[in-house]
Amino acid sequence: MPAMNAVVEVLKDEGVDTAFGCPGAAILPLYKAMEDVGGIEHLTVRHEEGATHMADGWSRTTGKVGVAIGTSGPAGTNMITGLYTAIADSVPIVCITGQQRTDLLDKEGFQAVDIVEIAKPVTKWAVQIKEAATAPWIFREAFRIAQEGRPGPVLVDIPVDIAQQLIDYDPSIDAPLKINTVEPHLPRVERALDLLLEAERPLILAGGGVILAEASDELRELAAYLNVPVQVTLMGKGSFDEDSPLYSGMTGVQTSQRYGNASFLESDLVLAVGARFADRHTGQIDVYRGDRTFIHVDIEATQIGRVFEPDLGVVSDAKLFLRELLAAAKRRDAKAAVQPWIDRIAQLKSELTRREDFDTVPVKAPRVYKEINEVFDEDTYFVTAIGLYQIWGGQHQKAYKPRRYQICGQAGPLGWEIPAAIGVKKALKDTEPDAEVVGIVGDYGFQYMVEELAVAAQYDVPYVIIMLNNEYLGLIRQASIPFDMNYQVDIHYDEYGTDNVKLMEAYGCSGRRVFEPSEIRESLEWARKEARATSRPVLVEIMIEREANTPHGPAINAVKEFEPVPGA
Repeated sequence: MPAMNAVVEVLKDEGVDTAFGCPGAAILPLYKAMEDVGGIEHLTVRHEEGATHMADGWSRTTGKVGVAIGTSGPAGTNMITGLYTAIADSVPIVCITGQQRTDLLDKEGFQAVDIVEIAKPVTKWAVQIKEAATAPWIFREAFRIAQEGRPGPVLVDIPVDIAQQLIDYDPSIDAPLKINTVEPHLPRVERALDLLLEAERPLILAGGGVILAEASDELRELAAYLNVPVQVTLMGKGSFDEDSPLYSGMTGVQTSQRYGNASFLESDLVLAVGARFADRHTGQIDVYRGDRTFIHVDIEATQIGRVFEPDLGVVSDAKLFLRELLAAAKRRDAKAAVQPWIDRIAQLKSELTRREDFDTVPVKAPRVYKEINEVFDEDTYFVTAIGLYQIWGGQHQKAYKPRRYQICGQAGPLGWEIPAAIGVKKALKDTEPDAEVVGIVGDYGFQYMVEELAVAAQYDVPYVIIMLNNEYLGLIRQASIPFDMNYQVDIHYDEYGTDNVKLMEAYGCSGRRVFEPSEIRESLEWARKEARATSRPVLVEIMIEREANTPHGPAINAVKEFEPVPGA
């Protein structure tokens, strides 16, 4: 069969039912195979970066490997930002690029760029197929590598002459390669339990690895059995029900709650599972580390001790570790005797809150998140990216279930939400076709990938977009304050700058602009109905306070509040 037919058979067998890409001359053999073999829906994107973010959103929702496709030359280089986003957030995707004929690779042939070397720093594996017979096996290995251990992206480059060859391949006797798991060393599990039971004020810190390992149920069962409070990182948001009495918030110098930082500072032990100790979470390391006992559990051995040396390191898949820790606790009939600590956290939660009930005009951002929390239910899928709205979201928006709060946490590419939301919605087409998807965006980043609205309109992909518009590069304006400057960050012009509602209409979509806090809820409800009725994205653009600042600081004990807080 044609080599690319074999590749399509492998993709289908690996669970790929949707691919996102843009055809070009060098990748046409793969497109011919997709047409002939069938079974994979394809969405034609308007920019290859958009394809990677769609595959990213699809993967974060399904837990499987997303696929993005591009042709030779700039198609591959356009994918680099998406690959970087995926490796930074441990998202398994496979990017497929076409390539010039092999005889032109060293002759500066048209669009003959060495995409493999370019992609290596932002992938787990980047490879060019040099022999047609290896094509199905390279793709099997690509899917294994993308998923095994700490997940991440892979790039496979295919010269067009290789892609057109025939090979011997029988899909009826083939199967995915075995993905090895990382099991915890049991003596270290027992030591972790010893330390946990000795503590008076312990916390479990759930990172994104808990979600990647599908370990949220194990986390909740362990916390309930031991009666130990749980915090989450930004990437771990949704791994633990935020309405639970054991939830003790988020710690950080940006995306955090006041009671989260306070309870962390009072803790004497932190069991971190699947967390990287990112700098926006820790702030100044000496303050964060303090004299607390730290247990660090991670699937990637080289993460242990990377930021600071823990008291105990455990290399393990998060799900397997949590299972073994619970089993060990049950064998001992052990419970953490920390009810005073639970009561103390409840007190902190009741006292250290931030206001959300603002009625002023222009709208204050926390009010937007108050309305979001009240309008949308716990099954809604949210995507959001980078900026002041990411910080406000982390501080005010609630999450209850894994994979419902998706955020590009580490790379922070502007424009991620519009294409990612398409990927999320397509991922739910069979399992939850009526699920609501909401993208929360800023006015500046919205226009980075705004062309992908055409994809959502063309393929009938409905979702709600909520824009917080301050007509500023808001986060950079805030970061400029210590420099005593406000230079080249104001993007206002005419009356309200870019007419984003008209932009939506230009793509065949719809939207509303909101000025009053009292208009927010009605507009959100309208957008939900309009998205369902039109099967297209719908925008609610909320004009917020132009120079508002989010609480932030250099250390978790030095976060500055810019609004009056209750009890202060």
